[in-house]
Amino acid sequence: MERLKILIASQIHHSAIDWLKDQFDVVCAFNAPEDILQKNITGSKILIFRSGVQITGDVMKSAPELRLIIRAGSGVDNLDMNYVKRHKELRLIRIPGPGARAVAEMSFAFMLAMSRNLIKADNLTRQGKWAKHMLEGYLLKGKVLGIVGTGNIGSHVGHLGNLWGMKVIGCIEASSHPENILLEEYGIEQKSFEEVLSRSDYLSIHVPLTPGTKNLINRESLALMKPNSYLINLARGGVVDEQALYEALTRKNGLRAAALDVHESEGDNKISPLAKLENVILTPHIGAMTIDSQFEIGQEIIKHVKQFVDQYK
Repeated sequence: MERLKILIASQIHHSAIDWLKDQFDVVCAFNAPEDILQKNITGSKILIFRSGVQITGDVMKSAPELRLIIRAGSGVDNLDMNYVKRHKELRLIRIPGPGARAVAEMSFAFMLAMSRNLIKADNLTRQGKWAKHMLEGYLLKGKVLGIVGTGNIGSHVGHLGNLWGMKVIGCIEASSHPENILLEEYGIEQKSFEEVLSRSDYLSIHVPLTPGTKNLINRESLALMKPNSYLINLARGGVVDEQALYEALTRKNGLRAAALDVHESEGDNKISPLAKLENVILTPHIGAMTIDSQFEIGQEIIKHVKQFVDQYK
C-alpha cells in the first residue's frame, strides 16, 4: 500500500519529524526556493511549514493531491492565501498557541534588557570596565505598556504586563475581533492606535503583515511616541519602516532604544541598517524558538496529521 506523502518545508522539532518519517513518506526541503519546493511537493497530500519559506500558488499547484496545509505557528504572510481560498479542498490549520507564550516572554526579555542596559553592561564588564554608577536603569512597574495588535500574542503580552505592575493599553484593527473577549480579563484597556503610541513608555508590536499593516510604524506614527520611549517589534519586519526608525533612534528627544526580532530583510548575510546603533537589540527571528514551544508545536502537528489520516481511512 502506497504511503501518504508529506512535504516539510521548514525545520520543526526533531521528535515530530522522526515520528512522521516512521509513519509516512516524508520529504524535507527546509526553506528551499520555489523550484525545489515544486519538485519535492509532487504527490504530497500534506504540507507543513513555518516562516522563512515562501509557499506560492505555483508550489501548491504542483501537488493536485494536496489536502492539508499545517502552519507550524501563526502568520500566513508567506502563504498564497488567495490560492488557498480558491481551492475549497484545501484545509489550512494554524498552530499559534505554543509560540504565543514564547513570543510574549521575548517581549519582556527585550524590555528588561533595554531598561537595565544589559547589553552595554555586559560589554563593558568584559572589557574590565566597572560601570556600576554609569549605567542608568528603569523599572517596568508603573510604566505604560502599549500593545499594537491585542490578538493571541498581544493578549499574552498584556497579561504579563499586568503581572509586572504596568499600565496596559492596546489596540486592534477590528473591535469585533474574538480575542477582545480576553482583553478585560487580561486588564488591557482598549484605545485608539494614536493614543496607544502617544501614551506608551514601551510599545510592543504584534500584528500580522498585510497590505494594511505594511509600514504601519512609519515617520508619522513614530513622531507620536513619547521622547525616550522604547519600541519592540516581534511581529513582521515589514510592519516597521526601518529607515524611519533609524531616524527616531538618532534624533534628539527621539526613542531611547528599540529591539527587533524581525526585519525587513532576513537571512544569512543580510545586515540590518540599524546594526550600527548601540541603542538597538537585533535577534534573528527567534521569538517562538524555545525548545518547549517547538516541542509542543510538533505534538500538535502529529495530532492533526493523525486526525487527517483517520478521516480518510
